[in-house]
Amino acid sequence: MMNYSQFKTPQGQMFILFDDNSVHGVYFEGQKYLPDFSQHQELNHHPVLEGARQQLQAYFSGESDNFDFPLAVRGTPFQQAVWQALSEIPCGETCTYMAVALKVGNPKGVRAVAQAIGHNPWSVVIPCHRVIGSSGKLTGYAGGIDRKAWLLKREGADITL
Repeated sequence: MMNYSQFKTPQGQMFILFDDNSVHGVYFEGQKYLPDFSQHQELNHHPVLEGARQQLQAYFSGESDNFDFPLAVRGTPFQQAVWQALSEIPCGETCTYMAVALKVGNPKGVRAVAQAIGHNPWSVVIPCHRVIGSSGKLTGYAGGIDRKAWLLKREGADITL
């Protein structure tokens, strides 16, 4: 059975979608591709949830930048390759969509990379907010550009608004 819980962050409400073994998604309220949680049971106490929530709260408070709770990886092989590339971007740094496309071996696939990034179900945890436009400006983020800017500033990234 799939469960969800919600909690407050400095950037608004977040939802964690999880089962008995792993986290299936971490979402900001109002972001694109937000699942319909009415199909799932709200549960506020569970070991998987508590580990994920604790690590996310540590991130938002500036105490930690690391996440090691189990993720239920799903998606196409291409999406998984893109999400793996995102997970390798160090905290406080950014890279371009083109750099991610090159990393996954698809230099002509920048739009496909952007789409895979937009469908990343683990906001903050798989750091899609660290990907910027080739001009160095902030572009697209399923959680909203203002949140993207806040997350990058929180991580100490040098960004152009």
